[in-house]
Amino acid sequence: MASMTLDDGAAERESPDAARPRLSVLLPLPFPGPLDYLGFLPPDTVEPGDLVTVPLGRREEIGCVWDATSTVPADFAPEPSQPIERRRLRPVRALLGTPRIPETLRRFIDWLAAYTLTPPGLVLAMAIRACSAEPPRPALGWVRGNADPTEVRLTPARRKVLDALGNAPRTTAELATIADVGPSVVRGLANVGLIREMVIPVAAPFAALDPDFRPPVLSDEQAIVAQALSEAVDARRYSATLLEGVTGSGKTEVYLEAVAQALRQGRQVLVLLPEIALSAQWTDRFARRFGAQAAVWHSDLGAKRRRMTWRAVAEGQARVVVGARSALFLPFPDLGLIVVDEEHDTAFKQEDGVTYHGRDMAVLRARIADVPVVLVSATPSLESLANVEAGRYAHLTLAARHGGAVLPEVGLIDMRAHPPERGLFLSPVLTEAINESFARQEQAMLFLNRRGYAPLTLCRACGFRMECPNCSAWLVEHRARRELACHHCGHTDPLPPTCPNCQAEGSLVPIGPGIERILEESRALFPDARILVMASDTLGSPQATADAVRRIAAREVDLIIGTQIVAKGWHFPHLTLVGVVDADLGLGGGDLRAAERTVQLLHQVAGRAGRAEAPGRVLLQSYVSEHPVMQALVSNDYRAFMEQEANQRRPGFWPPYGRLAALIVSAATAEAADALARTIGEHAPHLPGVQILGPAPAPLAMLRGRHRRRLLLRTRRNVAVQPILRQWLAGLRTASQERVDIDIDPVSFL
Repeated sequence: MASMTLDDGAAERESPDAARPRLSVLLPLPFPGPLDYLGFLPPDTVEPGDLVTVPLGRREEIGCVWDATSTVPADFAPEPSQPIERRRLRPVRALLGTPRIPETLRRFIDWLAAYTLTPPGLVLAMAIRACSAEPPRPALGWVRGNADPTEVRLTPARRKVLDALGNAPRTTAELATIADVGPSVVRGLANVGLIREMVIPVAAPFAALDPDFRPPVLSDEQAIVAQALSEAVDARRYSATLLEGVTGSGKTEVYLEAVAQALRQGRQVLVLLPEIALSAQWTDRFARRFGAQAAVWHSDLGAKRRRMTWRAVAEGQARVVVGARSALFLPFPDLGLIVVDEEHDTAFKQEDGVTYHGRDMAVLRARIADVPVVLVSATPSLESLANVEAGRYAHLTLAARHGGAVLPEVGLIDMRAHPPERGLFLSPVLTEAINESFARQEQAMLFLNRRGYAPLTLCRACGFRMECPNCSAWLVEHRARRELACHHCGHTDPLPPTCPNCQAEGSLVPIGPGIERILEESRALFPDARILVMASDTLGSPQATADAVRRIAAREVDLIIGTQIVAKGWHFPHLTLVGVVDADLGLGGGDLRAAERTVQLLHQVAGRAGRAEAPGRVLLQSYVSEHPVMQALVSNDYRAFMEQEANQRRPGFWPPYGRLAALIVSAATAEAADALARTIGEHAPHLPGVQILGPAPAPLAMLRGRHRRRLLLRTRRNVAVQPILRQWLAGLRTASQERVDIDIDPVSFL
């Protein structure tokens, strides 16, 4: 319907539109806030949370009727726009047949948008992307009709259809397939009344969960922790608890008791995992505990499954959802508990599009919904430990491995004293330990967090290095595919026979090891071993991951070679030896959290060893065995290391004892990026307790063909960065090829 132009107030009073209420409608587009429309004529009404179609220019968009007032503090919220004259407003066109977006989710969208300085419509887009405008259409099937078969000519084909019908309704396609006839035979039976059409009852998409299906046998320590978490669920109010437990201590079984308590109350539960790959083993464990599978939510779900799951969550039928960070935006009407497993994992940080941290936003969603949230890890982040220290989080610990298993012994291999043979990367000490494990018929693992064959390829004649044309990064050789690839933008080149710079033949040599090179070396050293590679290149789906885990558990594998995917909480009962090929990897560079991340990753990898009766052993190959990270791993004193890390960050007010916000300037040319970054730097705020670092080239100065510069805003913890940033960037004008991205609480500094 076109907007109406009225000449005076009298004309407006006479118009039917005068009776229409003014509505705020948030569209999934980058507008600064909701747009105003006219609602339906009484008695038809819409409520906040209803999804509607509205006109926008010459097209039609789906939007959500939004709340008239916001709960976001004024300091965080953008300046409200001036209301548009009523005569210029256009009416809402239709109400969609979808469940309403709950009030707690609408508030969460507003808060997340304000905190991350993101247009709220872009956050809404993540919440309604999978919604379906109409409920699923009921399937129609055939049952026996009322006609007398003796009065109808029955051909052999028709008799086969009637025999195939049985007692349950079947579709035309099913009957035609079973009876091996054409669809016209089925329709012919309908025409003479021998069969009639009826609606096939639709089974619930997710089976009912039984909180008491198979309760676990808990140790005394586990039972105490489980009781505390269940009491938090019973309280039906917000609380945040850090559940810290050594690897193999049974943290999952413990927090599943809190899930069971929420189910007994008839409420819904959200469990967040950092990686899709974790879902297969987790869901199997969940089904053994509750008698049915949880709903799964991640980006690899097909469109139909996503729509079905979204509606099942909105209607309260999906009681437990396990998913990646995007599951935070599902429309739970009665959320009773949120769990963030492996809360330290940096995969919870969304780097593209809407930039947010899944762990922190899970805490925000729990606070808005007034429900408990449990953060779980064997290696908690310094942010969570600081919140415990400040009294914002409760702290529960599991100090012992479950079932009598003991923590693995961790040892260092000083590569200066025990170097590998020339051109190889495994120390003789490590290869001997692997052979000993094989002799005992136990499994071993080699860990290297680097995909491909080699991270660098250079010409030994002229020194030329193979670099990505779109990024400030070397091309990684993937020998199995005979190509060079950029792991940042996806650019690939065939492996050239000559140097592109000096044309020398056979002069290109790989430098350093990737996981493919370790596989090649392992095949030569252990020719009889059954080897499995676990990396994102080789495990392309949750199903492939599940099959790999099954093979390992069935002892069909002797040696596992993996990247960081093997550190994600797997339980391999026959794995007793873990060798870390390059324990120093990750310690270099200027990353604020480099040491913390390295300790967390290697501690998690080490935790895969000795989780059953046989004791475990971990060997770390290092050229800096005296480094505090290596010493912390050998002493297995994670807490002492984190206290040391905290003491280094407090004086300079580095997170979590201060706040950071990154401004990433990007443009099509280096000159444009420099000019825009300089302009922003010249208008930087000069406020007490606020420091601006930069502008400077980003470590990845070019990414996907765009030149990048960075500025960093640092403040004390009690200073909110959002109002400062909003005022700083107010009025900034950028050209069409220029962008300024804001990352509140950055995790990556690339």
